[in-house]
Amino acid sequence: MRQDRFRLDVPLIYGAFALAVFTLTRLALALYAGRDAVPFADWPAAFAKGLWFDLAVICALLAPLWFYDALLPDRVRASRVHRALRLAGFLAAVVALLFAAVAEITFWIEFAARFNFIAVDYLLYTHEVIGNIRESYPVNWILAGIFAAGLVVTLALKPAIDRGGQVPLSRRSRLLRLAAAVALPAVALSVARVEQMEGSGNAYADELAGNGLFTFVAAARRNDLDYDRFYATIEQDRADHLLKTLGVERKPLKRGSDIVNEEHEETEEHLPMMPGKPRHVVMVTIESMSAEFVGAYGARQGLTPNLDRLASEGLRFANFYATGTRTVRGLEAVSLGTPPVPGQAIPRRPGNEHLATIGELLEHQGFATSFVYGGYGYFDNMNAYFDANDYRVVDRTEFPRASIVFENVWGVADESLFANALEVIDANVNSGKRSFVHVMTTSNHRPFTYPDGRIDIRSPGGRDGAVKYTDWAIGRFVELARAKPWFDDTLFVFLADHCAAVAGKTALPVAGYRIPLILWAPKLVKPAVYEPVASQVDLPPTLLDVLRVDGDDHFFGRSVMELPTGPARAFISNYQSLGYYRDDTLVVLTPGRKVDAYRIDPKTFEATRAAPPQALVDEAVAYYQTASRAFKQGALKAPGYALH
Repeated sequence: MRQDRFRLDVPLIYGAFALAVFTLTRLALALYAGRDAVPFADWPAAFAKGLWFDLAVICALLAPLWFYDALLPDRVRASRVHRALRLAGFLAAVVALLFAAVAEITFWIEFAARFNFIAVDYLLYTHEVIGNIRESYPVNWILAGIFAAGLVVTLALKPAIDRGGQVPLSRRSRLLRLAAAVALPAVALSVARVEQMEGSGNAYADELAGNGLFTFVAAARRNDLDYDRFYATIEQDRADHLLKTLGVERKPLKRGSDIVNEEHEETEEHLPMMPGKPRHVVMVTIESMSAEFVGAYGARQGLTPNLDRLASEGLRFANFYATGTRTVRGLEAVSLGTPPVPGQAIPRRPGNEHLATIGELLEHQGFATSFVYGGYGYFDNMNAYFDANDYRVVDRTEFPRASIVFENVWGVADESLFANALEVIDANVNSGKRSFVHVMTTSNHRPFTYPDGRIDIRSPGGRDGAVKYTDWAIGRFVELARAKPWFDDTLFVFLADHCAAVAGKTALPVAGYRIPLILWAPKLVKPAVYEPVASQVDLPPTLLDVLRVDGDDHFFGRSVMELPTGPARAFISNYQSLGYYRDDTLVVLTPGRKVDAYRIDPKTFEATRAAPPQALVDEAVAYYQTASRAFKQGALKAPGYALH
């Protein structure tokens, strides 16, 4: 009697195991997040949605197995050799599934999210990512544990695998398998959409509902999101008018649109806290330095005595926000002054050369402009982007070996970075030019290792140790700079590229984007606090205004020093959710032309869903729509390079 019962098939055995792994992974993530993040009341919906995504992924995973099963001759199926190969293949598939589960748990610990565009991007930078993982976790033991667990599972299921794998198949059964291999994945993956994760009102629960493999594929497909196709839009004439009322000047080109580069007027009125006119600027973007770590912003751990001192002696921005969650987003904002476009950041996109960056505009006005990075500048396309926009790029490959006191896979120790940055500044000043140097640190990043003996926390000291070491290195940097002849004429700018984490119960938790910004120059800046909300996109025009050079009206951002002051607002985003924060209200634009809004408590940053105020929605759309179109049309090019 032929036994071709479908329930004994090896693909279904593997599918059942995959479902168990997905469910246990979701349970582990929920327990790790804790009841405060994901209350028990949110569990049933999250697990029910999760089952939907799990089944969709399982259909895709089983498709090649069903194809193979349907085409395999019965005599080969029953052979001893194939029996061994089938068992080895099952073991490999189990190990791969367990590895993905462990990787996803690790990713959740770092980002409080399922696999997303960050995971996709990291695949492109295997040297840093694999090195970072090896320096942060006991990788060999983890891999050994995964293999051992896979072997135990395979041996436990061996009797069922042997029985199911040797069942001869009728023609009807083979056709059913072929049909299932084609139809089920096609239907499941066309009906299941990543947006179906949303809707609970709790971003943690929404993430929990997903499946990491599903969200990874969705992120890979959506790394370049077309704004006009996926997001809410308004008539461009209306958007132009709104932007003009908000202080963004524009003029038509023969193709597209451009931001007007109006000449700087010495007669412009400015806030009393406007710094004196510096000759040089040193801008330091600090890796992952959330405001929550800095004492001047309310932190009580005592990790940042040097930044706290600089904040008390300089101009501190109390409510300053990063535009995104990645270094490349911060670099985009503080160089180009544009709201974040959905998908990949502009430094990672084709057509990003000769843009109206602060470096390009200053270089054309006689400045020596440089970008100095402690890691490998090919990461996130930094070298190519800055080089194509008239910066001299100096990364760790150009640092003299004798200057590097410590390094890990992510970059050299911040003290070594700053030592080399001083050399670059000296060279710029000695050339007779005014100098603009942008320095990007790396030490406040996993694996959180740094030279011992600098601070009272031994390396690796986790996040606290890395923050305290970076602060120590900044303190040493400014003291060494004091001895330089250019010191009195230099404005130092300290800010973060983004926060250490942006997890929260909303897709864009406002507190997770708040970062420090300090303008410090003992001879040029009087101690003060700037209270209104401001954004990273406002820094380029503000610095040009402070330098008293042309170009501060060329950006989507605005100089916060000019009078009359514009609306206090900030732009925050992840790769697909675009936020506009103004008047304690956050408007969020998402694919599917969806618009949501939240009232934000200014003291606790607690978010309460609210009806989207139409005026703020229109402003948000005007900014994001116009910025996205301007880049696509080549209208963010520097003067002389714009499309005609």
